[in-house]
Amino acid sequence: MGKKPEGFRQKVRNTLDFFDEIGVEFVSRGSKKAAAKGKTIASETPPSAERIRPRTVGRNAAPLVPIADEILVCRKCALARNRAHAVPGEGSIDSGLMFVGEGPGAEENIQGRPFVGRAGQLLAKIIEAMHFTRQEVFITNIVKCQPPGNRAPLHDEIDICAPYLLRQLEVIQPAVIVALGSVAAKYFVPGEMKISSLRGTFYDFQGIKVMPTFHPSYLVRNEGNRKLKKDVWDDMQKVMVLLGKK
Repeated sequence: MGKKPEGFRQKVRNTLDFFDEIGVEFVSRGSKKAAAKGKTIASETPPSAERIRPRTVGRNAAPLVPIADEILVCRKCALARNRAHAVPGEGSIDSGLMFVGEGPGAEENIQGRPFVGRAGQLLAKIIEAMHFTRQEVFITNIVKCQPPGNRAPLHDEIDICAPYLLRQLEVIQPAVIVALGSVAAKYFVPGEMKISSLRGTFYDFQGIKVMPTFHPSYLVRNEGNRKLKKDVWDDMQKVMVLLGKK
């Protein structure tokens, strides 16, 4: 049997890391240590501005470009006043899977890309464990500019920015939206239920299945809580079944 390419081995390492983090019992500490040996610095470091990926990749992505161009110059709400970059989103429209968070953070504001900080590194591990690459799914947020102090977006900010997301949905037509965190979850599933109650169940939004789950940043802030990570992994396994990945 031929030697596996380094990219394949790195993907296996990342998947084993994620399984170990969520406490999956068949991944031992020894396995993690062996997998981590020789890990490259690039896998630990957020992508630099010089390595920003195209806003969209994959077939049939051209209709997303005018939407992204509008977002990059949008001044419709107060969030545009202090931004470095708007963050339209990125990825492929071909997988049927879309991840939607609440809004860009500080690192995303600098780089103009969604989920590139510590939460983004964890999200990438989750995506790889689901048998996708980050480039194969589409990742975006409810609002496209960073709220001051990383606060939650206000209702009027969401109302002004949401039409961009709806236009992206029209183009992408995902089979599943993973709503990351309470803001995204409540946009797709309005009501008073908390994210802890919403997660784990599919809901319908304009004919699209929506799976609410905890935001990766919440997992990072509670990195010692393995139950939260296992809850997210349970949710993602349901998504994988629906998409035929399991």
